[in-house]
Amino acid sequence: MGMGYGGHMMYGGWFMWIIIIAIIVLVIYLLARQRRPDLSEKASPETAMDILKKRFARGEIAKEEFDNMKKNLE
Repeated sequence: MGMGYGGHMMYGGWFMWIIIIAIIVLVIYLLARQRRPDLSEKASPETAMDILKKRFARGEIAKEEFDNMKKNLE
């Protein structure tokens, strides 16, 4: 008989290790997910007006062209 457990404690020990490892994996997963940027909150794609404003700011188009294009977009 040995220690008096009859060999049945061995299975309980393995079960506890499985639970502990599962908890560790879950914690690592949650930490990794928290550090990763949220993909559902992506910046919206640039609108035509945004592109127009950037082109004007860079000096690619004159004020008159900007105003004319802005009227067309509105």
